[in-house]
Amino acid sequence: QVQPVESGGGLVQAGGSLRLSCAASGPTFAQSPMGWFRQAPGKEREVVATINASGGSSYTAESVNGRFTISRNTAKNLVYLKKDKLKPEGKAVYYCAADTSRPFLLRYTVSAYDIWGQGTEVTVSS
Repeated sequence: QVQPVESGGGLVQAGGSLRLSCAASGPTFAQSPMGWFRQAPGKEREVVATINASGGSSYTAESVNGRFTISRNTAKNLVYLKKDKLKPEGKAVYYCAADTSRPFLLRYTVSAYDIWGQGTEVTVSS
């Protein structure tokens, strides 16, 4: 695999929950921190959560106020983003990406991540 593949997006009502999945097989991704990011129309891409290679440490952006949880299943080469108590944010594309240059760190900026998936669209209605 040369690129992460996101899935699980769709329509959901505010207050509901959703789990996104990121398939990222191969040593490049297995040895790298992974992150979830989102981008709404007309806005800059922003970090949502990141997780280290082993899955033992993670970072979650303050903007999600603890409502989102990132996790990693190393055996299945999957990275998840569990989203709870969704706000009526409208449409946004969620991206999964790898930080291949600093495998022993856990960074949380968009620029730190260098291999990106195509994204999966999520729409939260009011």
